Amino acid sequence: MRPDWQQKVARAVSPVLMIGAAALVLFVTLSPAHADTDVALPAPMPDTVSQLRLQPALGPTVVPPAPGEQPLTEALLANYVKRQQELRSVDVTLAGPQPELTSDMLMGYISRGSLGGGNNALSAIASFTQPAPRALPSVTSEALRTYVETGYQPTAKRVEHANSERECLAQAIYHEARGESATGQLAVANVIVNRARSGQFPGSLCGVIYQNADQGRYRCQFTFACDGRDDTPGERSAWLRSKALAKEVYAEFATGREIGAVPGSALYYHTTAVRPSWSNTFSRVAEVDSHIFYAP
Repeated sequence: MRPDWQQKVARAVSPVLMIGAAALVLFVTLSPAHADTDVALPAPMPDTVSQLRLQPALGPTVVPPAPGEQPLTEALLANYVKRQQELRSVDVTLAGPQPELTSDMLMGYISRGSLGGGNNALSAIASFTQPAPRALPSVTSEALRTYVETGYQPTAKRVEHANSERECLAQAIYHEARGESATGQLAVANVIVNRARSGQFPGSLCGVIYQNADQGRYRCQFTFACDGRDDTPGERSAWLRSKALAKEVYAEFATGREIGAVPGSALYYHTTAVRPSWSNTFSRVAEVDSHIFYAP
């Protein structure tokens, strides 16, 4: 064991040594490693870069596009469609979803709107404050008799008339132009329709085609109608084409549509193989295949 005085000296010196060691460590840590090294500072920012950083994100001259001038993009179109769907999904009626429209409900709407002469709320209200006029029958015996006397025909009679008109037109197309192209055949049919609509000839296709056929040989308008020969078609394929064209032309004639192959003023024609005297008194308006067409 050490003497007492040595122990006392060791206890007194130990704190001093510890403080000194701590001071040495702190000094070494905080002191620069190389006292003569220069500190590196960032280079100054150029003025052009500084000005650029101060500009808005869209640039100094960019302005938002005016309404209606935006480019049509997929996003803009999708947004529009979504907005329209949202608008159409809104129930604008105060009563909510409407009941199914039945015949009774519809007749009620009609009667309420018709009493006042209009179809709105004000006329409907006014109709209840005034006596409703007595309704007159829309069909009277006099009106019915007049309708019958001025050309009424039952359905069966109208069908028979339509079939007869198509048959007459098919005969004319076949005998007058079966050797022509489809356009040439249509042009001949066009003249027949023009005559029926002109007011200068009979008003039906059969009447135009067989006009004066009962006055003797070669006294009619179309030679085949009064030449004394049998009119039964002998060429099956040509006859089928004539019937198909006659069906189309008659539908246009019956509904008032224009045929369009020759002008509507064309009422006469002849083949290029002849030159009748009457051709000098009319205006030549078209030439299709082997036919020349004239208007008064």
